Amino acid sequence: MEDQASAEVRERIEASFARQGLMRHLGARLTQIAPGRVHIALDRRPEVTQQHGYIHAGATGAIADSAGGYAALTLFPADADVLTVEYKVNLLAPAAGGHVEAVGTVLKSGRTLTVCRLEVFSVQDGRRALVVAGQQTLFRIAADVG
Repeated sequence: MEDQASAEVRERIEASFARQGLMRHLGARLTQIAPGRVHIALDRRPEVTQQHGYIHAGATGAIADSAGGYAALTLFPADADVLTVEYKVNLLAPAAGGHVEAVGTVLKSGRTLTVCRLEVFSVQDGRRALVVAGQQTLFRIAADVG
C-alpha cells in the first residue's frame, strides 16, 4: 500500500472534511491520507470528555466513522461519494491519553458497498494503546456536483 494518496485525492478528502461541522466542532483533524487508509486525531479537551475525564465514546465513534468513510473515498473515482450504512465498535479500554487517533482501513472496496476496519488508539507520551475496534459498511453514491 502506498504511503500517500495523490494530490487530487488529498485535496478532495481535505475539502470534504472541511465541510463536516461535527469534525470542526470536535476539533478533529486529518493526520494521514493514504490509498485505503485515513487517520484522524482528536486532542483531549474538557469539551470532548465524559464525567471521568476520558475522551467520550461518542467522540471516538464519530472520528472512527469519518476515518473509515474517508479511507473508502480515497479509492473511489472523483464522481463518487460515500455514506455510512452501519458501523459497530467495541470499546476495549478508556481513552485516557492526551489525544486519540482513529484509523480507518479499507478491507474490501466494491462497486456499491465497501467494508472498513475501524481502530482508535489512545496516545500518551508516544505510547499507543488500542481503545476501540470496529467495522463499518459504506455505500457509494454519486458525488454532489452542485
